[in-house]
Amino acid sequence: MTRRAGAGPARSPQSATARRTASPASPQPPDRRRQRGGSEVLYVRFHSGETGEEAYSRLLGLLHEITPVVQALPPDAALADVHGALRYFGRPAAELAALIRVRALARYGVDCTIGVGGNPLLARLAVDVAVDDGDPPGAVRAAPEDLDAVPAAALPGVGEVTARQLAPYGLDTVGRITATPLGTLQRILGAAAGRRIHDQAHGIDPAPVTPNAPARAMAGDRRFSRDELDPVRHRGALLSLTDELGARLRAEGQVARSLTLTVRYADRSTTTRTRSFPEPTAHTADLTATAYRLHASLGLQRARVRGIALRVEGLAAAELTARQLTFDPGDDKARRLEAAADRARARFGPKAVRPATLPHSAA
Repeated sequence: MTRRAGAGPARSPQSATARRTASPASPQPPDRRRQRGGSEVLYVRFHSGETGEEAYSRLLGLLHEITPVVQALPPDAALADVHGALRYFGRPAAELAALIRVRALARYGVDCTIGVGGNPLLARLAVDVAVDDGDPPGAVRAAPEDLDAVPAAALPGVGEVTARQLAPYGLDTVGRITATPLGTLQRILGAAAGRRIHDQAHGIDPAPVTPNAPARAMAGDRRFSRDELDPVRHRGALLSLTDELGARLRAEGQVARSLTLTVRYADRSTTTRTRSFPEPTAHTADLTATAYRLHASLGLQRARVRGIALRVEGLAAAELTARQLTFDPGDDKARRLEAAADRARARFGPKAVRPATLPHSAA
């Protein structure tokens, strides 16, 4: 080929298609650790024998001494974003967590387990995985570096129903979920749930720590005189609590949207489960049935239980909420009996009427 005078140096032939594709390489999927961010979120679980709102508020005050960004998670936990406190105190998040634990012990005699992670999900997993592994309560724990061996049920978005959906496909660990394409998870769980579980398995949690006040709630607890193994006595305590809470709700003209069960064991560890009602309720039968289901879901076998607590949350005025009408005569009769029992309690005292199946010692 003849080259004209004054032309620049010869260039190797290159097609237009090749020039168009000579752009930077497609970005690779980001590494999970980079997605998690720094260790700036604390998940604090208090191991206290007290379940009252006043005691819980005092413990939350310890976190507010470190950072104003505190999200209450009644009845015994909270999230704290310490991003702004790191520079102020000149300490890393793990040392701030240790400081909180020391103050809780010194002031109130309450120990706590604190998880440290880059987001609320990882901070919470640091505590939940340690509990599942049988570690004693009371320590500062970093989020696990490798989530692959963590059981799928440890993810907040994997409840009983989701676990049953994943089990036939062998997706029982976070590592196996991570290796599953997003599209496959969405076909199994649905578009929204599949995306959420996919992100959680990769350690992604976009939800910020949202400062709040403890939700309006009522609570009660029963402590056993000794470590109790008998599930019949566990259910007796639950029945006593739901009867008490139901009466208090109706006396104040309130209904609840959810119920939280906390079981405390002989080693001072706790298990907490929450379930929402299909509709706001103050009906003792609804509270009792939900409490029994929560207790059964724990699968306690020969567990040495020290105490049981129930908390009704999301309270609202009964007059402002609607109730689904029913043609069940049994339900109407139960509510009329309940109203009569409430009138008797108002006249003769709270122990004037109690469930017939409730042992006298649990009253």
